[in-house]
Amino acid sequence: MNIILNSLKQFSQRTPDTIAIEGDDLHLSYSTLQSEVVKLSGCIKLRGYKRLAIMLDNGPAWVVFDLAAQLANITLIPLPAFFTPEQIRHSLADAAIEVLITDQTALTSQLLPEFKARPMQKVAGKSCWQIALPVTRSDIPVLNNIAKITYTSGTTGTPKGVCLTQAAMNNVACSLKQTIGITAQDRHLCLLPLAVLLENIAGIYTPLLAGARCIIPSLRNTGISGATQLNPQLMANAIRSAEASSIILLPQMLQALIEDSNAATSLPENLRFIAVGGAPVSRGLLSQAQALNLPVYEGYGLSECASVVAVNTPNQHRIGSVGKVLPHTQIKFAEGGEILLANNLFNGYLNNRTLATDEWHASGDLGYLDKDGYLYLTGRKKSCFITSFGRNVAPEWVEKELTLHPAISQAVVFGEAQPCNTAIIVANPNTERDKLKIIAAIEAANRHLPDYAQVSRWLYADAPFSIANQQLTATGRIRRNAIWSHYGERIDQIDNQYESTIDLKANKRSQHAIL
Repeated sequence: MNIILNSLKQFSQRTPDTIAIEGDDLHLSYSTLQSEVVKLSGCIKLRGYKRLAIMLDNGPAWVVFDLAAQLANITLIPLPAFFTPEQIRHSLADAAIEVLITDQTALTSQLLPEFKARPMQKVAGKSCWQIALPVTRSDIPVLNNIAKITYTSGTTGTPKGVCLTQAAMNNVACSLKQTIGITAQDRHLCLLPLAVLLENIAGIYTPLLAGARCIIPSLRNTGISGATQLNPQLMANAIRSAEASSIILLPQMLQALIEDSNAATSLPENLRFIAVGGAPVSRGLLSQAQALNLPVYEGYGLSECASVVAVNTPNQHRIGSVGKVLPHTQIKFAEGGEILLANNLFNGYLNNRTLATDEWHASGDLGYLDKDGYLYLTGRKKSCFITSFGRNVAPEWVEKELTLHPAISQAVVFGEAQPCNTAIIVANPNTERDKLKIIAAIEAANRHLPDYAQVSRWLYADAPFSIANQQLTATGRIRRNAIWSHYGERIDQIDNQYESTIDLKANKRSQHAIL
């Protein structure tokens, strides 16, 4: 039984006039949403599709396509518009897509100039186009029981298709509804693109299970533009006008909101749950949110586990942790502290092996549980480096200490086979690249670190790490290989060619800037 579809059907009968989905200029009641889903599902079945890709702006139509694919029992492949053209073309070929449904005709005409976009019937009041791709039906591998393929680029540039069952996604939605206490009175505002699995499951499926309202404006009306542009005031206005009781933010979005004090202090009183995830959140940022009385709760998840694995809640909250593990998931730790997960795993990567049902998934994340069951993250296994003195350093640990200080907005640390560690620093715009403030911040961070983990050298980043320059993943994780490719030569030459280094161990300062 598909519990999402079953809940939709039940609410369409019990409370048919209650609003389920609210878009820019269209409201769908539970009964109307049910009708739209049934109608579109019939069209999909009639055409005999095995899998369907969508690349749509946020709005009611996105949800109708998602639920209709479930009802038609086909595989849905959401593609985010923030992917690079190469990533989108790779995903379409990798998944052997028959047809792409889109409202991004300007983008798709550049991506696929050889194929014509044909208009289709409106879905939830939205004009959409379909692009048929040259795939032979017999060439499409059968994906038994796979409801969704979510593409995650991870720390490399080539996206991987994570194959998910509907049961796995339903389990996460049910756990979140129970753990957070979502009710029919809640109003969730979707700020992240719905192609991001976290927003898809926690922002759509979870509220629909509770008979709540999903408010889904187009991204341009939320202050989000392209891959990296964010207007905190416009975002705050969207939260306020929606009277949102819950939202999901990436760390960069929370930081932008906090830095704009007018935006942060003008949020609606009924906003009770701000989930922050997708990437590690600095303790300093969480402390700033707490000082502003923002109800921020950090969580942790993986696409390979159908999104959320652990989350803090109002009833169980420990700052610095990512909360307690949700009831549908099992956790243990390998030697060295790597987090292993079971019970709600993906069915392997597309065109790769299928996982055994009793297999534990190695997350690649390092962490531990405290005595009360709160999960803490300490770094990424593959990002750990060994200094020339043979000491292991998890750079995320050092980076969190650096970004505790308001002068530093972002930081990435390298030190493999080196006698000392080097940080690439993105200064907070308010510091106006004040070197003395950066130096003071590094010295303050070093006081909380052992000598082998301290930062002795640093240079300014050319630009903030972002999705646009491919130095962040879609969920805000650092792409270390991409950053090393850009700055590695300068780091290697830092001893011979520099304008600013600091020997903090000797407590000496230089007033130059690195080339």
